[in-house]
Amino acid sequence: MTKMIIGLGNPGKQYENTRHNVGFRVVDELCDRFGAPAMQSKFNGMYTILHRPEGKVILVKPLTYMNLSGECVRPLMDYYEIDSDEIVVIYDDLDLSPGSIRLRQKGSAGGHNGMKSLLAHLGTDKFNRIRIGVGRPASGIKVSDYVLSPFYKEEASVMADIIKKSASACEAWLDKPFIDVMNNFNGI
Repeated sequence: MTKMIIGLGNPGKQYENTRHNVGFRVVDELCDRFGAPAMQSKFNGMYTILHRPEGKVILVKPLTYMNLSGECVRPLMDYYEIDSDEIVVIYDDLDLSPGSIRLRQKGSAGGHNGMKSLLAHLGTDKFNRIRIGVGRPASGIKVSDYVLSPFYKEEASVMADIIKKSASACEAWLDKPFIDVMNNFNGI
């Protein structure tokens, strides 16, 4: 069985450590943990394939910019014949406080443009997701400016920890049903 782990974010050095790129950071953490082969570029994204005891795992970072993430993910899923229940998407969530995660098996986009693109291209809301809390901006700060800015210094260590926990949730999913992973990781 092949599984796909997709971290949402924006390509480019200027976005590397921004709130919007927590999904990319989780994929980077998994690449480091697994000693993944170098990423290759195809289908408007970067990806690498791991051959693990649990099966084949594809780690993906769409390069379409956040708002067009589905344009990368759908062709990759089609090419590797992966069903929507065999993917997990990791992305930032304004409605969760920094340092928290929520795992779900379906749901709406919740105003997240990357998720809107995925829902439109996949044609379903039934796919696994890990939402990483980044909190809401202070009054007077535009949401777009907030998500495209780095974490505050006092948030950095909390976010580094939640990136590792999110990667651990992905790793647990490789040999457990996502519902079990949800029960173990929700509320952390």
